[in-house]
Formats: sequence, structure tokens, C-alpha cells
Amino acid sequence: MDVPTIAEMRAAAQTLAPHVIATPLQAWHGVELEARIGAQPEILLKLELFQRTGTFKVRAAMLNILALGAQERERGVTAVSAGNHAIAVACAAQRVGVSAKVVMLGTASALRIAAARAYGAEVIVSTDGRTAFALAEDIRAAEGRAFIHPFDGRNVVLGTSGVGIEFLDQAPQVEAIVVAIGGGGLMAGVAAAVKQLKPSCRVYGVEPIGADVMSRSFRAAAPQRMEHIDTIADSLAPPMTTQATYDLCRRFVDDIVTVSDDAICAALALLYREAKLAVEPAGAAAAAAVLGPLAARLRGARTGVVVCGSNIDSDSFHRYLKRGERQLQSAAPEPSSAL
Repeated sequence: MDVPTIAEMRAAAQTLAPHVIATPLQAWHGVELEARIGAQPEILLKLELFQRTGTFKVRAAMLNILALGAQERERGVTAVSAGNHAIAVACAAQRVGVSAKVVMLGTASALRIAAARAYGAEVIVSTDGRTAFALAEDIRAAEGRAFIHPFDGRNVVLGTSGVGIEFLDQAPQVEAIVVAIGGGGLMAGVAAAVKQLKPSCRVYGVEPIGADVMSRSFRAAAPQRMEHIDTIADSLAPPMTTQATYDLCRRFVDDIVTVSDDAICAALALLYREAKLAVEPAGAAAAAAVLGPLAARLRGARTGVVVCGSNIDSDSFHRYLKRGERQLQSAAPEPSSAL
């Protein structure tokens, strides 16, 4: 994939403007946060959890569907997803009057399945990822529906680049931006935008330890596939990277770190306690890196953190919140003694 220019990114953002939200920034501060990482000049949260459908995914889905020709729109679209992408495709399709038939993994929560159906999509539940992609291919071949990829393609990059452009437009002083990586579609767009607008701004990616396929791809210098995924952050758990997203991440991302599920839960709990945000595990991954493996490297830097999503049912949120609170308690900093 050739690298989209800033002019192309801004044109895509203008196309999307009637359909997406320019999400706000929120300063993250608090006694616990400072006790864990020290006083920071600024940590800014990009609140993509307040995007339509609850995640950044609608940016790319909407741009892909808007790009369809008249005959393609008549035949409709299909997609594969553990949840968030399916919801985004359903929402985008409904907004332009296009039929959507989406394949969702058996691990998808009832809340996410219901959300996709609420936007008018026909939902087929599959047992696993490999079977889901095969079903979507069957649907594409039999019904002529356009396949909307969850993280690959030029329109994905142009759509997600809006997150990076908005961030620097809103906070040009930011010196580092931290983004969670699943398949790499969000990171590819954000990194390509940020590095072209402000090359000095560092861009860090974050993956769960049990779904570190982009980290493996970096080490192998080629896209990789994982046979076994093990993380609670199901939105960050595709089994492979693609050449295009890998190439863009390899070119524009400074480094990738990994975080454990326990660390993700701890960040989820701290975001809830001090930033007053209820997020899904994927939405807490970037914050987990700021609290953990990136803490030393970000010290003294004005840092941006993309909070990418919030589609989680109350029972699961409560379970991860309690797990995170236990982690915070077990790793609580020693109270400072008065002189």
C-alpha cells in the first residue's frame, strides 16, 4: 500500500464528518496515577469510546461503505468480527441504506450481537475465526456482497488516520502517542498521520502478551500468524497481520510493548476510579502500557493515550474491575513518610 498523504487523510475526514464524532480529549490525573508513575507534564486520553458504536471502528467501516458503487450497495456488505467491527459495519450500512450480513465469532458477547442486530444487520454466529472467514467468503461469493475487512485496506488506514489527525489538531504539544494494536488498522492510520504531521512525536504500540502477533511480525520482519490466542482483550486478538498494515506499522511505529491481562485489568480499574471511564479490556491496553512497560520512557513527556473502545457487558466489566482492583492493591506504592 502506498502511504496516504495528509491531504488524502484530511479529505477522508471531511467525507466522514457527517457520520462520525470528532471525539474529545480528557486530561488524566489523580493521586493513584501520580503515585505509580510520578508527576507527568500531561497525559491526554483520546476518547474513542465515545465514538458512534462505542469504538473507533466505525471510521473505517463508514469510509469503506461510502466508497461502494451503486450496484455494490444494492448487493450489500458482509464482515467478520468478534464484535466491534460487526457493530460498526452494521451501523455504517444502516446510515446509507445498505443491507449487512455479518459473521460473528462464538465468543462474541450477547451485548455485541444484540448491538449489531439493533443496527439492522443479519447476524450469523460462527464457532471460530477460521470458520467465520470461510462463511463470509461463501456469503460474498453467493450473494455478491462486498467484504468489509476489519483492519486491512487503504480505506481502513484513511478512516483511522482521523484519530491521529484529530489528536494533533487538538493537542499539537503532545510528544508521544500510545495506541493498542489488534490487527493493526488503527495503529497504521494513527502512526502514518502522526509521523507525517509531527515526525518528532513518538508512537508506541501495545499488544496483549497472549495476542502479540504484530510484535512477532516485527521480530520476523514479515507478517505472522498465531495458532493460539489467549487474552481477555478479544478486540485485540486477530490471529494474523497483513502485509499492508505490517508495512505501515514497521515504517511509522517507534516500538511495540506487551502487557498482561492482569495489567490490562489494573489499568481498567484505575481508569474507572480516577478518569471515571468504563472501558472494555482493549480500551485499557494503552493505559496499561503507560503504567507499566512505557512508564520510564514516557517520563517527562506530554503523552497521548487512545482509549479505543467500551463495548462490554456489565457482568464482564464487574469481573475485570474486581480483578484489576486486586492487582492495584497488590502493587500499591508505599505511602510516603512525612519529614
